[in-house]
Amino acid sequence: MTYKIILVHCEASESVSHRLGVAAELAQRFDAHLLGLHVREPFETSAFFDGGLVMDDLFRMYDEAASTEEAAAAAAFEKAIKGKNLSPEWRVVTGYPKTEVAAQARYADLAVLGQDEPEAAALTSGLPETVALTTGRPILVVPYIGAKQPPGKVVLLCWNASREAARAAADAMPLLKAAEKVIVLTVNPEASVEGPAAEPGVDAAAWLGRHGVNASVHRDVAPDSDVGGIILSRAADHGANLIVMGLYGHSRMREMVLGGASRTLLSSMTVPVFMAH
Repeated sequence: MTYKIILVHCEASESVSHRLGVAAELAQRFDAHLLGLHVREPFETSAFFDGGLVMDDLFRMYDEAASTEEAAAAAAFEKAIKGKNLSPEWRVVTGYPKTEVAAQARYADLAVLGQDEPEAAALTSGLPETVALTTGRPILVVPYIGAKQPPGKVVLLCWNASREAARAAADAMPLLKAAEKVIVLTVNPEASVEGPAAEPGVDAAAWLGRHGVNASVHRDVAPDSDVGGIILSRAADHGANLIVMGLYGHSRMREMVLGGASRTLLSSMTVPVFMAH
């Protein structure tokens, strides 16, 4: 398995250059086709609006603003790919970001998205979770402050023997195989009765070893409410520049009520996070 089509969401934001840099580097690394996707939001007015000629003015304002944003996003994409040996494609669709990015991502091997910015618009807030939960494809979320180095040299793989963790590890295999160091992190581990090894994390490391991944196992303990904080701390301790984890190991309702490691990382990430569901 490898990544042959990498989609990157491009909107007119200050942080878009960060994820474009990461996406372009990954496309070069894996000799992948890089698809830059811009979603042009549709023109809408209130159902009770009756403005006659004013409607034309409103549409003109919308079209000018939408065209300006599209041009800014396209310029950022062109700047990111300039001088690189890539197979690029620029695509513009009209609709709502959560719906359109999810639909387009189903035809890619990996979607590179940006972390929600502190004042993200309602139409884009929660985009990474939506795409990961609805597409069946992995996502790579880049912090809005950027990434200090290309992700994947040192990888922290979060493991709890769940379906989501297994899916994320399998989807991240190209990155894991190329990494110089992989740490399998288990938090609050319990003796396994289903896996081939009694020690949690050991079976995952053995499976990775069969794929040529030299992984070590690190065990930690933490209250359920602080698992996300422990993951971020251990990533810093090991100098990890990529975190791999399954999205929503618990039910979504429990995640919304208690927060959960997934939500903590999506809100407080310090390095890119690879997620799958």
